[in-house]
Amino acid sequence: MPFPIKFGLSVAVALAALAGWFYMGYLGQVGPRWAVAFLGPFMVVSLWIFPEVMRTRSDGRTPRHQVREARS
Repeated sequence: MPFPIKFGLSVAVALAALAGWFYMGYLGQVGPRWAVAFLGPFMVVSLWIFPEVMRTRSDGRTPRHQVREARS
């Protein structure tokens, strides 16, 4: 995934987690508030740590859609 997309997605997830934190506080929910506080940063970190899945065929041939992308 290109850096600008990954960075934008990270910012969006962080803002959504921050909004969820404040919304849960507004509702008076303590447990879900801490769940949001843990899961938001966890999702951002996991986006950067785990690599993107690349599919290849077991016989070593390149799938057609990847051949077309490489030519462009």
